[in-house]
Amino acid sequence: MTTAIADIVSTLRATYNSGKTRPLAWRKQQLEALVRMMEDNEAAFSAALKADLGKPDVEGFITDIAFVTSEVKAMIKNLTKWNKPQRVPTPIVAMPAKSQLIPEPLGVVLVIAPWNYPVQLLLVPAAGAIAAGNTVVMKPSEVSAETSALLAQLVPKYLDTSAVALVEGSVPETTALLDQHFNHIFYTGNGTVGRIVMAAAAKNLTPVTLELGGKSPVIVDSSANIKVAARRVAWGKFINAGQTCVAPDYVLVDKAVEQPFIEQLKIALHDFYGSDPHASESYARIVSDRHFSRLTGLMKSGTAVIGGESNASDKYIAPTVLTDVSLDSPIMQEEIFGPVLPVITVSNSDEAIRYVAAHDHPLALYVFAEKQAVINDVLSRTTAGGVTVNGTIMHLTSPHLPFGGVGESGMGGYHGISGVRLFQHMKPVLSRGTKLDPSLAYPPYTARKAKIFRKIL
Repeated sequence: MTTAIADIVSTLRATYNSGKTRPLAWRKQQLEALVRMMEDNEAAFSAALKADLGKPDVEGFITDIAFVTSEVKAMIKNLTKWNKPQRVPTPIVAMPAKSQLIPEPLGVVLVIAPWNYPVQLLLVPAAGAIAAGNTVVMKPSEVSAETSALLAQLVPKYLDTSAVALVEGSVPETTALLDQHFNHIFYTGNGTVGRIVMAAAAKNLTPVTLELGGKSPVIVDSSANIKVAARRVAWGKFINAGQTCVAPDYVLVDKAVEQPFIEQLKIALHDFYGSDPHASESYARIVSDRHFSRLTGLMKSGTAVIGGESNASDKYIAPTVLTDVSLDSPIMQEEIFGPVLPVITVSNSDEAIRYVAAHDHPLALYVFAEKQAVINDVLSRTTAGGVTVNGTIMHLTSPHLPFGGVGESGMGGYHGISGVRLFQHMKPVLSRGTKLDPSLAYPPYTARKAKIFRKIL
């Protein structure tokens, strides 16, 4: 296995060194093939996502399939512009000269993806690496086995196999990949494995992007539009049955509006999934028996005022809202990553801010308030990978806003041009003319030269 993986990386290294991936025409061809792969096989991708996660067709289309095609089409549209050298100013001391930053690819990139959005979180960073001019090894998650198998079948059919490879498998295969020398490693997953990836990368001084997670909080101020807040929190929390890295993890709600907020959550969930979410075609399932058991255990951390039901036979956990949750309880010590939402009362937004600021920086933070002063207070006193104000999740949909974490929630950001720049070195180049060659900078250093230096430096 290790030999086979080493051979794959060696092939991709040889392709990169040959210069094949440098021309924009080749990159465009690969990106267009990626779009065709998604569009030709939409039904197969939907079926695989349903088999792995019980993901509704519409949800799978929006969050995995269309998300990928939208990102890749933006890369195709902007490929020339994003790969042009950038002129930058030249300081007077370097004159006569001109300065520029030239985007150049890094080499061979490894993308390790998770199981929760197994198409989007593999193909979007891989597309960015291709658009940047690199060769790529993709490693899908073995947990989403049907999607992994489908990708393994389709990627070599549509993309250049001398430059793009896909390796299936679990821990042994991932370990063997991390033993290889890459020029950038992009990992999405949990912090424990993220540390393993970073340690392996350090052996070769390989830069990494770590898209991790954490407990993304929601702050609901007393000034918030409670109906809208509840609806948007419910959507962000329970899409994909809560198995989203930026899903609201817990709510800190002003005690003055706790009950109206919970009542509006009940209304929103009934609107979304009906009186029996188990029968809804719009609600997903938990990915594995292990995660099902973990989540049902965490549900014991509070009182279920909404939901609380589960069914092990199809890994169903109802959209659940807990109250009476202690801050020391198990559910508040780890990322939930499932359809269980603790709602915790605070005396005011200041108390909520102090709680968030005292813990690890989350991947996302959400604040609902109509008072701009409250919003400003949250933004200035907390740190998070990204923020949506009066909404959830939507900040990651913008190609103009890099998506990523900070501190414990990760490092590096992508989407849009950031998802291409991530896999490039912006090579600084200063080009000097030869017609003029002023003697000022050369020895001997006279008193007159010293006086001039003091004026211009």
